Amino acid sequence: MESQNPMMHPQQPQYIIIKSNKSVGIALILTFFFGPLGMLYSTISGGIIMLIITGIVALFTLGVGLLITWPICMIWAAISANNYNNKLRV
Repeated sequence: MESQNPMMHPQQPQYIIIKSNKSVGIALILTFFFGPLGMLYSTISGGIIMLIITGIVALFTLGVGLLITWPICMIWAAISANNYNNKLRV
């Protein structure tokens, strides 16, 4: 029979991990000025993916395609920052 004495079985230390929220506004501003590079603030994998896609689109359309890819980057960055914040709240 095991003893219920707390001195015999000390509790494990509890660790509290604190992460800060990501600002959706800052994500939008960074993406507005820096495009896919600004996405690295909110989503690293998304930033890398859009950096490659934006480079290819800009090359083949002589930069005109940036009118399409740039807003997509901004929307993706805002959604990613919001999703990150929602996961922290759970």
